[in-house]
Amino acid sequence: MEGEVHELVRAALRRLGGDYPEDEWGFDEEFVRMVEPLLGLLHDVWWRVSTAGVANVPARGRAMLVANHAGILPWDAMMMSFAIQRRHTQPRHPRFLALNWAFELPYVSVAIRKLGGVVASPHNASRLLEQDRLVAVFPEGVKGTGKPFRERYRLQRFGRGGFVEVALRTGAPIIPVAVVGSEEIYPKLGEAPVLARLLGAPFFPLTPTFPWLGPLGAVPLPSRWRIEFCEPIETAGYGREAAEDRSLVLELSERVRDIIQGKLLENLVKRGPAFL
Repeated sequence: MEGEVHELVRAALRRLGGDYPEDEWGFDEEFVRMVEPLLGLLHDVWWRVSTAGVANVPARGRAMLVANHAGILPWDAMMMSFAIQRRHTQPRHPRFLALNWAFELPYVSVAIRKLGGVVASPHNASRLLEQDRLVAVFPEGVKGTGKPFRERYRLQRFGRGGFVEVALRTGAPIIPVAVVGSEEIYPKLGEAPVLARLLGAPFFPLTPTFPWLGPLGAVPLPSRWRIEFCEPIETAGYGREAAEDRSLVLELSERVRDIIQGKLLENLVKRGPAFL
């Protein structure tokens, strides 16, 4: 334990001098190790995350994790990543796509990038998969993070199936992921459109604690989580040209959405009350 503390201190001093490695996307594995105790506290104590099906995540090669989205900040992506680190026999770090505005937040944007966040775009998703990365995408986008609390766990539309097109072009298997718990951490009761415009954000949420408690209101609530990684849907057999087949793209998109929606309802029952 003492040796680990000394190593963390040395790493912190080295980083203050600007000496730390990042890949071309800004991912910083040393930073991930430094914040691991905090992520572990959130995973084990605050949200009490239980996980199923982690063996469905391939140990190597390209793959796309497709999950429901909530929570304003990408806590769901971080908990998915930590679960893979903690429970997979051959852990790997997913890269997760996040909306542009997340990278405009002071301080937060730096941490998101260092933890594996990448600006959401088909181009970035394709490049990551072609590098044989594990990539997490959230097709609900801002519609998922911005839905009212009364609509929690009701999946929004998955757009025009862009994630399926990317998977088909790169031959990456699609792994549906159902995350239960993230949709209670910031119960959205309303919005402040004027503040959203001033901040350049897609929306400004009003929750039971934010903005009424100031910075403390941004602390996510301690709901219990369940994350299930479902069986992969193979795409390589369709061929790259299948990405131009709109009927196939929409069919696969709806198939993934139906799987996630069914697993959300199933895991809500298994989890029980959110805060007990």
